[in-house]
Amino acid sequence: MPEATSQTVVTSQRPSEPATPLGVAQSDLDAVEALVRKAGTSFYRGMRVLPPDRRHAMYAIYAFCRIVDDIVDEDGALPDKLRRLAEWQAKVAGLYRGEADEPVTRVLLAAVQRFGLREADFVAVIDGMRMDAETVIVAPDLATLDLYCDRAAAAVGRLSVRAFGDSSPAADKVAWSLGRALQLTNILRDIKEDAERGRLYLPAEYLDLAGVPHDPLAALTAPGLPVVCARVATDARGHFLAAREQMALCDPAAMKPARLMGETYAAILTCLEQSRWRDLAKRVSLPIWRKLWLLIRYGLP
Repeated sequence: MPEATSQTVVTSQRPSEPATPLGVAQSDLDAVEALVRKAGTSFYRGMRVLPPDRRHAMYAIYAFCRIVDDIVDEDGALPDKLRRLAEWQAKVAGLYRGEADEPVTRVLLAAVQRFGLREADFVAVIDGMRMDAETVIVAPDLATLDLYCDRAAAAVGRLSVRAFGDSSPAADKVAWSLGRALQLTNILRDIKEDAERGRLYLPAEYLDLAGVPHDPLAALTAPGLPVVCARVATDARGHFLAAREQMALCDPAAMKPARLMGETYAAILTCLEQSRWRDLAKRVSLPIWRKLWLLIRYGLP
């Protein structure tokens, strides 16, 4: 007799039950949506432009990313963090056997089956979290930084474009470029915050050319830091441009959320460039009118 397992297999709704997005129990959908709302980001409002099935798939993808990211960020011993990440990798593997045991995995299972989300992309996200957990990233070389951007951001993009409605090679290229553009913009926006955590994500090659020390706190006051930031911003601009070019080859409706996210972050990058990184303590954000304008132009049907 096969050994019993604590995991359960998701079953479809009974014909008499009212239809819900992805055919998942409303209580599970509500639980996942509550996790997204609790995070307090603009992501929740941005995904409201999607049809219900795709919106709830994105909520589940976000919830997964939030959970594994929190594992790394919360206080705790490294072995415990790695154990919890391994547990989530096992949960991901279970999805591809039709198994799920709580709200996030049950909604993810439905999304995997409906939109063809790939296991390798979930695993890449977890691998990105492992990079942050196992190593305090300080002045990585360009190749390591690119790998981190791929795992931390582009892999999420590869999951997202399928939930948006486009699984074409061009959509994967959008995810490749846009993920790097978004992650580099975040790095440029969070330099001081990261330094206070002992981290410095700016590439070693650029730091060395500008004479900026690899010590995170010392780098904050180095005269050459704005030069390094401007060069990373140029790299990000190139990725934004490449993403726009690939979006032109994709399903326009499916790319609406990606276009909105891309243009929002490109606007943040412009603000950073205009600030010339003179006041690293001031977090750059867009005014409400600019966010509304971007939503009207790129997000609304």
